[in-house]
Amino acid sequence: MFKKYNHNKNKRLDMPKYIESEQQQILHNTITNGTEIVGDINSQGDLRLDGFLKGNLNIKGRVVIGKTGKVLGTINCKNAEINGNVEGKIYVTELLSLTETAVVKGDIVINKLNIQPGCKFTGACSMDISAVVNEQTNVTSGKPPQTTFTK
Repeated sequence: MFKKYNHNKNKRLDMPKYIESEQQQILHNTITNGTEIVGDINSQGDLRLDGFLKGNLNIKGRVVIGKTGKVLGTINCKNAEINGNVEGKIYVTELLSLTETAVVKGDIVINKLNIQPGCKFTGACSMDISAVVNEQTNVTSGKPPQTTFTK
């Protein structure tokens, strides 16, 4: 596209071209503190939630629940970092990180787990990747996840 001359050797050098990769096209979504959503959220990219969600998260990328974030529903994603509150099932195909401020009430089905001291977790933990893949297949086929809400 553009050429640059190297004045020392009088040679033309090709400038690097901008190539938009698939990774750069992935969207990063943020739900800020003070925002309340009732309903499911589906995304091909990453999501950060600092607000309140009563519904399910079906995210192809990474989910971050901030310290002020709260989810009442099922989370289904590739990677997740929980700093806030979650009531419901969590399905993660790669790594679930529960920080010292996390409060999780519900079962988790994961591949890898990182728990920091101070985290509060009440529920069962299964490190069965086939169950995670089956749940993600149900989500993509349109079958609703089995979730009950309590206030």
